Amino acid sequence: MSSFQQLQDQGRIILYDPQCISNISAAWFDADYWQTQQALLGGAPGRGTSAFILTPAGEAVWRHYHRGGLPGRFIRDRYLWTGLNTTRAWQEFHLTNKLLSLGLPVPQPLAAAVKRSGLTYTADLITLRLPNVMPLAECLLSPDYQSLIPALLHQVGACIQRFHAVGLDHVDLNPRNLLVRLQDQQVWLIDFDRCRLGQPDARIAERNLQRLQRGLIKLNALTTHSWMQAIRAGYSDSTTATTDCKKT
Repeated sequence: MSSFQQLQDQGRIILYDPQCISNISAAWFDADYWQTQQALLGGAPGRGTSAFILTPAGEAVWRHYHRGGLPGRFIRDRYLWTGLNTTRAWQEFHLTNKLLSLGLPVPQPLAAAVKRSGLTYTADLITLRLPNVMPLAECLLSPDYQSLIPALLHQVGACIQRFHAVGLDHVDLNPRNLLVRLQDQQVWLIDFDRCRLGQPDARIAERNLQRLQRGLIKLNALTTHSWMQAIRAGYSDSTTATTDCKKT
């Protein structure tokens, strides 16, 4: 497992992986810096602000934490300070790294940053960008990929089951937090903000799947049933395979 390093610069506390990044500063969390370097590659859809940046470690995704729902209308990006280890960025960085160490398909965390101001803080996270992927939502809505959907969703179900088998509770499982690569039908799970790793729990797993179903309904209510059938079939087949492996 990587030995992470920590530094302070311009009021920010930064956690990073020295095996990937030899030198980092607070400038990494400033859009002007990447624009000056001509290394701001674009943005990613989803809540809050995500940007693709070209770092010395390769293309990466930089996400600034934003509040969602009703609180986000009044408090845009500030969170109550209760200690460094309980900040959103620190927890997600370490959880993502733990999942990576378990051999699960997640992006590699590069750096996290927290800037405290009195009783509140703001936070950022940078992860390596996965190559040649698209959100599952985009794939499902494209007429170009419809013939691939049944087999792909089977793989999606198998991927989700692998995370549930190690006890992950993904509190925001939705079609944009599942990334797919169509060439080889690989699937990754992303965005582990507020997620937890504990003992495998069938009730939590079902709650995650129900949340995914609600997200699919927003895309196309008429096809959600068939989509979920394929996902659950893949999930069930993966569960059986996992059980058989444990028996042997």
